[in-house]
Amino acid sequence: MEEKSFLIDSENALKRADVFLSEKTGYTRSHVKKLCDEGCFSVNGKIVKSNKILKTGDKLILSVPEVKNLDAVPEDIPIDIVYQDEDIAVINKPQGMVVHAGSGTNGKTLVNALLFHLDKLSGINGVIRPGIVHRIDKNTSGLLVVAKNDAAHVAISKQLEDKTCRRIYVALLNGVIKEDEFTIETFLGRNPRDRKKMAVTPSGRRAITNVKVLKRYKDYTLCEFSLKTGRTHQIRVHAKYIGHPIVGDPEYGIKNEKFKLNGQLLHAKTLEFIHPRTGKKCTFNAEIPEYFSEILNKLH
Repeated sequence: MEEKSFLIDSENALKRADVFLSEKTGYTRSHVKKLCDEGCFSVNGKIVKSNKILKTGDKLILSVPEVKNLDAVPEDIPIDIVYQDEDIAVINKPQGMVVHAGSGTNGKTLVNALLFHLDKLSGINGVIRPGIVHRIDKNTSGLLVVAKNDAAHVAISKQLEDKTCRRIYVALLNGVIKEDEFTIETFLGRNPRDRKKMAVTPSGRRAITNVKVLKRYKDYTLCEFSLKTGRTHQIRVHAKYIGHPIVGDPEYGIKNEKFKLNGQLLHAKTLEFIHPRTGKKCTFNAEIPEYFSEILNKLH
């Protein structure tokens, strides 16, 4: 555990703790809040919340977990590494692969594969999620970027937080959508009747998805989704919200699907961000997987 200590002067008095720590460490506020929620932050020897208002003379200590003897172990699992350098790697994740270990999942995850194939990973997210900056669902395929060091992790996280990281998905929806382009804006939070699911709820967090129709079929619509926010299950819940759930979605879709699928036809097609070291724009594209294109061919 690495400790970072700070003494608050008059210039930084009256600032929120998460704002101050973000400025001093370069971590995003969401990451600082995560550390605070895990009890890694104290003021004058007492564990406090991230919104603590600081006073002159306060002594802050932030304890940052180090990545040593990783709980996740390397596993020789084939993965599609689209690109990698000394700072980042871009992975085309297959449908059915969980990104990292969690409740009911231990082993055979993307993290296990990354530990085998990559020489290093950032330690900001701890021993269970080394290198993981953002996720896509188990049954969603497509692109995600992995950080090889903490500086890259902080830089990419900030782009995600500032909404300057561009992510475009393609999905096949049930039903025919009349509009060519539109925006869905709601508040998403945990479903009060099923905490494993998300739902549109007034108490949730703001979620914005831009939708563009690519092709209409007899009973289906192929759409492109551009994320302005990155909430859990955002596209899947928004598709259900407008009455056109994603084909094959086991949680938010319709019963008695026409096609026998192992998960939703949702693919993270495009990923665009600024490289954390070079400052150049990076754009990556991944074609939809074969099982997805086979369904589209049948609809033709």
